[in-house]
Amino acid sequence: MSEKVARVIVDTLQSAGVRHCYGIVGDTLNVIAECIAESDISWVHMRHEEAGAFAASAEAVLTDNLTAMAGTCGPGSLHFINGLYEAYRNRAPVILLATQIVTSELGFRFIQEVEFKTVFSDCSVFCDMIYTPEQALRKTVLACQTAIAKRGPAVLIVPVDVAKAKMHDTTPFRVHRTRPVIRPNDAELNQMAALIEAGGKIAIYGGSGCQGAREQILALADLLKAPIAHTSRAKDFLEYDNPHNVGMTGLLGNDAGFHTVSNCDTLIMLGADFAWRQFYPANATIVQVDLEPTHLGQRHPVSLAVTGDIAATLDALIPRLAPRAESRFYDHAIQRHRDVLAAQEAKAGAPGPHEAIPGKLVATMLSRAASADALFVADDGTPAVWMLRHVALKEKRRTFASLLHGTMASGLASALGLQTAQPGRQVIAMCGDGGFTMLLGDLLTAVQEELPVKVVVFDNGKLGFVEIEQKTEGIVSLYTDLKNPDFGAVARAMGLWGAKVDQASELEGAIASLLAEPGPALLHVKVEPMELVIPPFIDPGAATGMALYSARAVLQGKGHDVLEMISENL
Repeated sequence: MSEKVARVIVDTLQSAGVRHCYGIVGDTLNVIAECIAESDISWVHMRHEEAGAFAASAEAVLTDNLTAMAGTCGPGSLHFINGLYEAYRNRAPVILLATQIVTSELGFRFIQEVEFKTVFSDCSVFCDMIYTPEQALRKTVLACQTAIAKRGPAVLIVPVDVAKAKMHDTTPFRVHRTRPVIRPNDAELNQMAALIEAGGKIAIYGGSGCQGAREQILALADLLKAPIAHTSRAKDFLEYDNPHNVGMTGLLGNDAGFHTVSNCDTLIMLGADFAWRQFYPANATIVQVDLEPTHLGQRHPVSLAVTGDIAATLDALIPRLAPRAESRFYDHAIQRHRDVLAAQEAKAGAPGPHEAIPGKLVATMLSRAASADALFVADDGTPAVWMLRHVALKEKRRTFASLLHGTMASGLASALGLQTAQPGRQVIAMCGDGGFTMLLGDLLTAVQEELPVKVVVFDNGKLGFVEIEQKTEGIVSLYTDLKNPDFGAVARAMGLWGAKVDQASELEGAIASLLAEPGPALLHVKVEPMELVIPPFIDPGAATGMALYSARAVLQGKGHDVLEMISENL
């Protein structure tokens, strides 16, 4: 019995667990779209393919299920590339069906011909074309299997004539999903225990690899009287209800997390691939555990590196360690974090001068008003900082941002994927005015697909994070200003609830109204334009640059901006 290749591809995706496919239909994709319409896979009709890739990536990260996207030949599939890089960096199992022109015209510079294998090779774990109908099942299975096993994007290139052809090979290849448990060998575990036992001021530093290992990490911290610092991507797993928590270090971190990691003599790194070398301790013994062997010792020299799942490794390590009764280092770190939180909460809950709205106040109020299992997603830049610093985590809350790829415009699009994956949960997108307008058209996707996302636009009238970077280099702002419309009115014109607020006294009520809406809704918030993101450690070069900026601004007649910046931040 023969089957059309397009049907074989769609049936294989469905059997591999794909629930949604994000994309825009068109000529070379139409035959596959027809098969999707007849399957259990739901098509999500996007307005821009890049937004579809961000949405698919977010769904895959949230659910750990293979998620699909599909594009037409040439430009249609090319538009997915930025979102594919996002998925690649986040180890998200996604598959792109990149349809292609007919095989007889390949290599002759035919209209819309693109060499996809070259284009997508750097942002995928699998990238290949189905050359003949008889390859269809095996190659689709291999693409799905690789995306799941290597946790990343697979790109399956499908020429339109192949998609329409009949496949006669009925060999029953299928996708297998395995979950092996990996831990260090006994000799390595004994080495780990010896290094840790020799330490005095022990700290734990957890990354996103700590997902699923919370119980073991807290047990280790309690056993060793070790404070737990974490990366931004580990916030969801290690922040809530954690008596050992001292928060984040790094540029987005706090004073307590920074000093804990900087001043320990023994650092236990668990599932962390933190990139910024200046925030590692200079002379400490570092023991690193990671499931990905290529991460070991990649960022900073370590004393011992082992490969393993964090939960399984700690289950085997903890019986080899002796409990500690007390630690002054631990007590000091925990108290410092309490002081930081108290100061941060007092500052974050206060309006700015003349009823101005700081971005941190918006994040704080959203955190208080949101449901206990809300999904927060933020655009790269200042909204991500306010989310990571001021949205309090509870057991079922999650946060998402482009923290590894660092791209603009992922906030709204990722929210669409999260809401599609789990329609019953509250999804809040914290968008910057710059990032939001880049993919503004996909606000219509929320209307068309009836996705009740809640969008908050932080409007500071500029590319805020870029301007901060320029100021630290001593540059008076260049090309960062944005002329924005009333986004609340734009939302209403698009068919969803929309409002605008620019006074701090009106913010709480506006947020309550936003979250009470049953369908998609948008709140435009005019936030303080001069609010700075202040790291826990000020690099001397950045301080010099800020002073130089202030001097240049005064000389150029912009002294008022300097005074406003000082007023809003000090």
